[in-house]
Amino acid sequence: MLDQKLSPLELAAIAAIVIIWGVNNAAAKLATEYMPPMMVASLRFMIAGVCLLPFLRPPFPNWKSMVLIALLGGPVHYGLIYYAFSISQDVSPVSVATQMWIPFTTLFAFLLLGEKVKISAIIGMLVAFVGVAWMTADPHALADWEGIVFGTLGAAVWALVTVIARRTASIPPLKMQGILAWTALPSLALGSFLFETGHLEGARAATPLVWGSVLWAGLLSSVAATTLLFWLVQRREAGRVTPYLLGSTVVSVLMGWLFMNDVLTTQIIIGASLTMAGVIVVAAAERGLRSGAAR
Repeated sequence: MLDQKLSPLELAAIAAIVIIWGVNNAAAKLATEYMPPMMVASLRFMIAGVCLLPFLRPPFPNWKSMVLIALLGGPVHYGLIYYAFSISQDVSPVSVATQMWIPFTTLFAFLLLGEKVKISAIIGMLVAFVGVAWMTADPHALADWEGIVFGTLGAAVWALVTVIARRTASIPPLKMQGILAWTALPSLALGSFLFETGHLEGARAATPLVWGSVLWAGLLSSVAATTLLFWLVQRREAGRVTPYLLGSTVVSVLMGWLFMNDVLTTQIIIGASLTMAGVIVVAAAERGLRSGAAR
């Protein structure tokens, strides 16, 4: 099916993932305005973990790699991402920064696995990094520089997870998601208990829309979108699907601008556009790239 056009059903699945992930960034920002970030992440994985319990059945091959993937891809990655949104005033810059996982994956695959890198991918990486720097240098975005840094670090961690996964035997995707959820839940909950305050106050102040944001993350982003994603990559080469999914960032930027009072200056728009253009070039160059940072 690699040379055929995407079917209407496949296009609908891509559109659903793009919308779910795009809205999820805005949902993360909204939820962390009321509750501590690790608490929000814990609630997300509690919901996802319960839904994914049926998939947590033996055997568990390559358990060392699996544990490493779960630890980095769960508490570390999501801890950084939720913290990034919690300390930022706008959704858009952090959402753009999180897409840096694609060029980071290419870079780490070269450094750690010795994989070849195409010239176009190198150019794309440079353009993406310049775009993030240019966006961050905007006077308004500069106020969110810490959030952009932590979002970029979260992207780098997910890229490392992707590289590790390239050398790990195939694990059913929903089983891996379940392992990740049940690894992230206790570690994030413990971290929230030890280092965060205001749990009860935040829960009491949270509106139905905030709780809906948490449900959106746990049910739609972690379970539904992931299921659709792996249905797609079972039918298509991962590199054929990945560039379309970058549209989720456009949805996040629009959500922030239309509903959350994000400021989009000319410099932010140019920097974000450069970043996304570079990411698309890398994604197109690396046809073997594994698809989809979980959102």
